[in-house]
Amino acid sequence: MAFAGLKKQINKANQYVTEKMGGAEGTKLDLDFMEMERKTDVTCELVEELQIKTKEFLQPNPTARAKMAAVKGISKLSGQAKSNTYPQPEGVLGDCMLLYGKKLGEDSVFSQCLIEMGEALKQMADVKYSLDDNIKQSFLEPLHHLQTKDLKEVMHHRKKLQGRRLDFDCKRRRQAKGSHIPDDEIRQAEEKFAESLTLAQIGMFNLLDNDVEQVAQLSFFAEGLLEYHQQCTEILKGLVSTLMEKKEEAVNRPKMEFVPKTLADLHIEGIHDLNHASPLPSPVKSPARTPMVQAKGPCCTALYDFDPENQGELGFKENDVITLISKVDENWFEGSVNGKTGYFPISYVQVNVPLPNM
Repeated sequence: MAFAGLKKQINKANQYVTEKMGGAEGTKLDLDFMEMERKTDVTCELVEELQIKTKEFLQPNPTARAKMAAVKGISKLSGQAKSNTYPQPEGVLGDCMLLYGKKLGEDSVFSQCLIEMGEALKQMADVKYSLDDNIKQSFLEPLHHLQTKDLKEVMHHRKKLQGRRLDFDCKRRRQAKGSHIPDDEIRQAEEKFAESLTLAQIGMFNLLDNDVEQVAQLSFFAEGLLEYHQQCTEILKGLVSTLMEKKEEAVNRPKMEFVPKTLADLHIEGIHDLNHASPLPSPVKSPARTPMVQAKGPCCTALYDFDPENQGELGFKENDVITLISKVDENWFEGSVNGKTGYFPISYVQVNVPLPNM
């Protein structure tokens, strides 16, 4: 049996070479069949390319894709089911903005905006992950199933058809040259050829006449993209609105007056102080001390730390320069420092440049 099978394969190969090299005419199928074959071949290429290009679209970074594939391969070899998440660029940038926004401190408008934008980008990354999962489930998985089942089966029937056609032509050609080949053997080869022809045609027809399912898969893809972009648009609209408000807040903040501290303010001894050593000054600030202040408008210098206890009070640290806005009464000023405005006790500060009505 093994010898007979080998002989049959040799005969098919000889027939194929005879057709290609010797110009012998093989059995010709009709134009409709050839067109179905052409479209089936195009479908095979299409399914392969669609899967590759869709994955590149969802995961643009080739280095990240390669790392994920390598880890996935190692996990399979080791028997571990390890899931890897593609690092969406929106999420990577969002993490960077959140990290440095928090490092700068949330007391500045810029750091607040960094955090707001970082959070928005993280939300967009989450939406992208949802798109990724959606497209894999509704588009890539059906394509993979088509490739590994339906297309594979059709190509198997086509390959079998080619082999049986060669076998049929070989036996006919040998009979025509005078070889003794029983008619039953040729009839059997013809029947197998006809059977494969039918199966190949039905398989290709069913494959190509599947517009409803294939268009539905494209619709799922388009709907997923639309939902993704709509959600991103809503996130970005909210972000832009917030940033515009923060911009107005930054513009309307009173300009802070900055006075650099001297070594004496920081209780650092200079060379003159070291040469004329004297007892260390008391750490308690004297209210009578007059700091050196350069100011363009009404301002005062904090003599002590003030921690607000009630809403509307202005907190500050010793030596802070506070811009004076108004005198509320005999005990309280209204002023601003470090971008904040509020009320504070007159006894805690020393006026450097008085208000016009003082």
